[in-house]
This record gives sequence, structure tokens and C-alpha cells, in this order.
Amino acid sequence: MKLVRKDLEKDNAGQVTLIPEEPEDMWHTYNLLQVGDSLRASTIRKVQTESATGSVGSNRIRTTLTLCVEAIDFDSQACQLRVKGTNIQENEYVKMGAYHTIELEPNRQFTLAKKQWDSVVLERIEQACDPAWSADVAAVVMQEGLAHVCLVTPSMTLTRAKVEVNIPRKRKGNCSQHDRALERFYEQVMQAIQRHINFEVVKCVLVASPGFVREQFCDYMFQQAVKTDNKLLLENRSKFLQVHSSSGHKYALKEALCDPAVTSRLSDTKAAGEVKALDDFYKMLQHEPDRAFYGLKHVEKANEAMAIDTLLISDELFRHQDVATRARYVKLVDSVRDNMGTVRIFSSLHVSGEQLGQLTGVAAILRFPVAELSDQEDESSSEED
Repeated sequence: MKLVRKDLEKDNAGQVTLIPEEPEDMWHTYNLLQVGDSLRASTIRKVQTESATGSVGSNRIRTTLTLCVEAIDFDSQACQLRVKGTNIQENEYVKMGAYHTIELEPNRQFTLAKKQWDSVVLERIEQACDPAWSADVAAVVMQEGLAHVCLVTPSMTLTRAKVEVNIPRKRKGNCSQHDRALERFYEQVMQAIQRHINFEVVKCVLVASPGFVREQFCDYMFQQAVKTDNKLLLENRSKFLQVHSSSGHKYALKEALCDPAVTSRLSDTKAAGEVKALDDFYKMLQHEPDRAFYGLKHVEKANEAMAIDTLLISDELFRHQDVATRARYVKLVDSVRDNMGTVRIFSSLHVSGEQLGQLTGVAAILRFPVAELSDQEDESSSEED
């Protein structure tokens, strides 16, 4: 998704202009749209014309309309999005208040205006427009004195950092200058990894090099991590995968990605994170039911006690027609984050999202048992469906 323009007021009213570039962007757009929003986009309208002789004909004319959104229809198979509404801006072909359906398409710009842009919608725009969010593979391609830190998305490779350090040759009886320069180089690469790789998104970090450079670098990095108690690197140690490349230049990354060990590792998808979170919830529900709640009322009560460690919530709930109900879900998400909890927004298009939908669409794994809540009768299941 490409963000063309963003005009938001202090009260979070305003508009954004976007261009969807991939089929997945149509899904993001569907989640951004709500009934009552104002949508401006180019569309085709059948217009009747009368000639000088009085004969009536009809032409298909491309025009730009601004609609007040009344209905949204998304075809997940074809990734097509149809938006029906009434015209709210004067147009030479379409009367004010007349109904029209706009079909949003990839690579065609649209402008969406809302009276209130909440945190969940703004986060979705940020994720859809930032290629780093779809880059669940990172790579460090290196040789002595040269390294490239890259993010690999389905459509492109982004170089986030280039590290160059002049390393003197080893001399007979004196290797100290060489060793010091090498250590300085490894330290800079390690800093670049921590600065540019988002381990919440990235599931695999390839470290590729000719010779033994990758082994020496990884040994250095994890020794330093142990010395400084660097939890970020230590907790994500299993994500690092060492592979061979012919050099430290960016083009050598292609060889690394073709390695059979890499392709089998990357067969996993981002949805696996959702599956694991739901699996953890079910296990908790089975073994420690006082630490696993579902249904909006119970989850809200647990949040009041600041007990939520992980919130599992379906994106379907943020498409609720009732503004107050939607605001309630947004408030819950914001509150859990403020209390240092993790929020996982499930896609209702994934199997795990469908399963969560059967549990009212909202569930939570708690930091500590909240027994008095689990003793109450679960009224929320029927109410929040």
C-alpha cells in the first residue's frame, strides 16, 4: 500500500489518500472502511445523453465521486471491493443523494475521510504502508570489512544498513590491529541488527558469508549478548540461520535464499504466530482455566485487574457497524497495550481467526489467575456474537 497523503486534525478527524498495490492491500482497505465514512475515488457511470434531434443514448463516462459509505462488499477469492453509497459532492453526471457503487481496484488511488481515526485503523495503515511489516525474513550478507543488513519482503529486498570497516592485513608476529578492527566491525554489524530488525515480525535472520566469517561473527555476537545480558538477541537466538554466500555484497543474497535449508525454514508463514497464540490459549484453558478468559465482559474485567498478558482479538470486531461497540474494542486494545500486554489481531480470513470467532472473537491469556471472575456465569458468549 502506498500512502500518498495524510491530513489528520488534532481530534483525529481527517482524511488519507492511499493506493492499494497488491491483492492483500484490498483486504487492508476493507478493514479501513466503515459505514458513514466518506470515500472519494474514480469510477465509471452510465450517463444518458440527448442529441439535438431529440434521440436519447447512453455513454459510460469515467468520473470522480465522493460517496457517504452505506454498504461494503468484499470478495475474498477475487480480492474485489465494492462500496455502495450516496453522492455527497456536486458532480455534473450524478445528482446529490443519488446511489452509486464504486469498485476499488489495485493501483487506483482513493481518498478516505473519517470523523474519527482510532488507533487500530491508524496502525493498520502504518503496517500496510511500511514494507518492513511484511518482511518476515531478514538477512546479513557479510565478508571481512563489509556487511549488508537487509529485509526481504514478498516483492522486494530492502537494504537497511551497510557497514564498512577497513581491516588491516595480519602481519607476522602482530595481529592486534587486525583483531581490533575485526572486533569493531562485528560490533557495528551487531548494532545494525538490533536497530533495523524487528524481531516481533521477523521469523528468520540469515547470516551469509564466504569462509568462516559468519561463524566467527555469530560466536562474537552471542558472547557479547551473554556478557551484557542482551535479552533481545538471546531470546531470538533460534531465529539465526547460518548459510554460505560467495561475498558480502547484496547480490549474493540470492544464493543464500536458494539454499534448501533456508527454503524449508521459510515454508512457515506469519499465520503460524496466530496459530501458536491460539494453541497457547487452549492449553491454558485446559490446564489453568483461571488464566484463560473469553467473551468481551470477562476479558474487560480481567483488563481492569491489569491481568492480561496476551489479548487475542479478531479483526472482524473492528468492522462492527455500531460505533460505540467498535470504540469499546479499540479502547480494550489500547488499554492492554498501556498495561504492557501483547495484542494479537487475528485475520478472520485465516483458519485461526475463524476459530477465535467461535470463541466470541475476543480471548485473553492472563498473567495471574483471577478466580472470582471465572466463577461468574459466562453471559458474554451469547451477547457479543
